[in-house]
Amino acid sequence: MKLSVVILNYNVRYFLEICLRSVEAALTDIDAEIIVVDNQSSDDSCDMVSQHFPQVILIKNQQNLGFSKGNAVGVAQAKGKYICILNPDTVVGEDTFKTCLSYAEGISDLGILGCQLVDGRGQFLPESKRNIPTPKIALKKILGFSNSYYANHLKPLEVGPVPVLVGAFMLLKKELYDSVGGFDEDYFMYGEDIDLSYRVLKAGYHNHYYGQTSSIHFKGESTTKDKTYARHFYGAMQLFYHKHFKSNLCFDTLVRMGVWMSSALGKSSKQSPSPIKEYVLVSNNPEFRAQLPFNYKSINSNTAVTKGSQVVFDANTLSFKEIIESMVALSSQDSVSFRILSADAQFIIGSDSSQQRGEVLLLK
Repeated sequence: MKLSVVILNYNVRYFLEICLRSVEAALTDIDAEIIVVDNQSSDDSCDMVSQHFPQVILIKNQQNLGFSKGNAVGVAQAKGKYICILNPDTVVGEDTFKTCLSYAEGISDLGILGCQLVDGRGQFLPESKRNIPTPKIALKKILGFSNSYYANHLKPLEVGPVPVLVGAFMLLKKELYDSVGGFDEDYFMYGEDIDLSYRVLKAGYHNHYYGQTSSIHFKGESTTKDKTYARHFYGAMQLFYHKHFKSNLCFDTLVRMGVWMSSALGKSSKQSPSPIKEYVLVSNNPEFRAQLPFNYKSINSNTAVTKGSQVVFDANTLSFKEIIESMVALSSQDSVSFRILSADAQFIIGSDSSQQRGEVLLLK
């Protein structure tokens, strides 16, 4: 088997459904399997997977094991030469796995491979490629200076080696994952991707960023960006620092300050969404008329989208690659937001901010 896609889910049933539909479409003609590990969700995620995706291997954890342990359960069952750790709040293009695997096969000393990630507004996510958070870089990040935290030597569409990739999309050989010990289970959430990337580098491999294919990472679906999030995030940075560098009282103090500052800034930075002036349904079927709880115009071209529009992409007739490319193309337009209509027209999902949970609108 060529590829095992491992998806760790926690209470994001509708985002998981869109994710799985995109993954299925992207695995056409690839000898692959999909493994969903559920971390004791309280929603009906597991029932949805069993009903709509019977071919998916579903593992139900009896408790929330966190990111590292949860993924380890899935990887242990994987049969593929390669594994892809994938977040449930992602959407991949139909060519994503094919192009990534083709690139991976050409790099003899490949460690981890990541792709370009964009958020729910189609805007590039700089954490798609990062530097090693050395003490100096980590302190700058905590104090709010993030430029050196990201691997800016490559532009979003470029391809090449980078030190650190993000856990939302990590493709690597299972043999390599096992040889370096996989995700460190001392991390409950956040930081484990940095730690794994660093250990792969130390083992003599090179991590690569592949910017020629894009995926959506809505972000923030399993965890709200609040004080608890800040504590987990900076606690993970502290753990990484203590594990790979020398302990430092000054650094520990600044971590605590970072938690406080992030919590305070997070509360003050929340903004009310811009008013929606017009709803636009983009569909390749001019006869398609979805029953939506708002008035909309139906178009088949992005050129008709104007300022203040909310664009709803019809996943019944558009490929996921087309949806992603359209979001990126329209991302520079002022006050334009995006939603995806599920293939069975049962719900609409989207996200306008990585700092807050996305929106799910049930239609039936």
